[in-house]
Amino acid sequence: MNKPYLLFLPLYLCFSLYSGVLKAQSFDVLRKQFPDEKAVLLNRVYEYNIDLKNGEPYVTSKELQQIEYLLGSATAYMGKFGFSHSDFHQLVSYEAFTRTPDDKKLKVSEFKTNTDKEGFVFYDDVKETTFHFPSVEPGAIGNLQVSWLNKDAHLLSPFYFTSNIPTINSELKLTVSKDISLKYQLIGLDTSNITVSVKSEHRNNVYTFQYKNCPADKSYDDAPGFAWYSPHVVFYIGSYKNNQGSSTSYLSNVNDLYRLSYNYIKAVNNQTNPELKHIVDSLTKGVSSEEIKARNIYAWVQSNIKYVAFEDGMGGFIPRDAGLVCSRRFGDCKDMASILTEMLNAAGVKAYFTWIGTRDLPYSFTKTPLPLVSNHMICTIKLNDKFIFLDGTDPTCVFGMPSSAIQDKEAMIAVSENDFQILKVPVIEKSKNVLVDSTWLTLTPTGIKGHVKKDFKGYFAMEMHGKLIYWDKKNMDEIMENLLERGSNKFKLDTFSIDQKKSAGEFSMSADFTLPDYAKKLGNDYYLNLNLFKFFQNSHIDYPKRKVPIEHDFNFETKYVTLFKLPDGYKVSYLPQSKTFHNKTWGFDLKYEQKDNYVILTQEFDNDHLITTSDEFEQWNKVLEALFPQYKETLSLTKI
Repeated sequence: MNKPYLLFLPLYLCFSLYSGVLKAQSFDVLRKQFPDEKAVLLNRVYEYNIDLKNGEPYVTSKELQQIEYLLGSATAYMGKFGFSHSDFHQLVSYEAFTRTPDDKKLKVSEFKTNTDKEGFVFYDDVKETTFHFPSVEPGAIGNLQVSWLNKDAHLLSPFYFTSNIPTINSELKLTVSKDISLKYQLIGLDTSNITVSVKSEHRNNVYTFQYKNCPADKSYDDAPGFAWYSPHVVFYIGSYKNNQGSSTSYLSNVNDLYRLSYNYIKAVNNQTNPELKHIVDSLTKGVSSEEIKARNIYAWVQSNIKYVAFEDGMGGFIPRDAGLVCSRRFGDCKDMASILTEMLNAAGVKAYFTWIGTRDLPYSFTKTPLPLVSNHMICTIKLNDKFIFLDGTDPTCVFGMPSSAIQDKEAMIAVSENDFQILKVPVIEKSKNVLVDSTWLTLTPTGIKGHVKKDFKGYFAMEMHGKLIYWDKKNMDEIMENLLERGSNKFKLDTFSIDQKKSAGEFSMSADFTLPDYAKKLGNDYYLNLNLFKFFQNSHIDYPKRKVPIEHDFNFETKYVTLFKLPDGYKVSYLPQSKTFHNKTWGFDLKYEQKDNYVILTQEFDNDHLITTSDEFEQWNKVLEALFPQYKETLSLTKI
């Protein structure tokens, strides 16, 4: 789910008003205020008119954006603009032009419309219209005005106040009929900076949400989805008065959401496809255990149905019949849920369509009963009075474990037309996701010779199985060398092997390598740093400047063991001290010991949080402050 395009509309009155504001805030003032920015958004104003037409909610919207260019280099990066539209968000009108520093209006004459799809989406109906502002130069102002008709009032998009550049004025205005009950929520960080006002004007209530001087969004590779932190307004219709004057519930609670959602699936799989039934029979022949039946069917779907994303009008909400998915041998998440549900029920295993949001989204069904809460669909089964979540889109997911992307999320399970359950998907404990990396080192006349064994369990193993599917087999030597590198950039991989006989929940590999010039000899003494890995070197958090949380794929335990064989005729003259440091956020255990003719360094790290929030950043950094000095410790050997 992407952050929506920021568009513009025919807000002629607003534009006239803002023109006066812009003249008051001169170009020189903006350059001084934002010396490092190429451009700023002067205004982002989005207006909705939410009314009733023929007894049903009717929604139109329009947006104005004005971007002022501050540096000449902005042309290459920010001259191109665009806006999106779809079957649900129908384009009505648009205009774009540049207001030059000498107050000339230069209209955009060429617009290009293409399908706006992500690389992983096979087909969708979202269109992107792009263009270039003419005569972009310092002091020029690009203007875009766009209007739409929103065909389904259940699907109103949140309004995000911030952008990738600073915004002087960001504003949402909702003009809502008094016959409509509107609900809204402020979500994200810094929502206290949003001013909210509600005024009564004739037959409407007018809601205004404004954020002045929004800082630019800063992206972090380790951050969760932008909805977690970027301040935004989620707004929706709770109820409205129909033509008879009685109140009609629309999206007032989760029951309304379930009724809407169930309409998308009630006509699916009304008849079992003969081909599919034959496959089910072959997978369950002679099997009485419901669990084994479920395992067999899940494994078959994972191996035989390819995941391909679709977004095509109502096709983005309605699953396709299981028979069609079977014959095509591909489908999106809804189609995977469809074929799994049908096959399992045909085998006598109770299975249910299930709506769920991935961890990209911070919302829950109980707090925000809207379609935007779920961007994913899975199948849920019930075995021995226990619910098990099956995600058909993940070909490496282990039966009984949810895919990592849906941990800790609410699932809405369609038990029947009038009955549903909302359950929390469990978070898999760290002891089930373990990585153990062992290295045996032997001193040679030219450096180090070593052997590696890596064992993966749980999500670590699933990740490796997934990578193995897509790795270019022609480049496996290079891939494995990068994966197994340790000590220094002189690392040379000699041989490697992968144990593919392991189950989906386990994975292992081993290798032999050489590491020239790693041990240093001075006179009769050797010096060797057993810290072959310098973990978390770039993980120090810029606290308190950073406020955006850190996301972890899963909870885990990692263990790195280095076993160095003492060369004949030498003894340990200095063994570094062991170190342990833990706080409420995380920690490490680093242990040195000598056993017989081996010196062993064991490093253990763990993570027990899917999200690290800003109030934990200081404690995170304290662990690093205790860890980094240990990387300088060196083992010393002296000749006997």
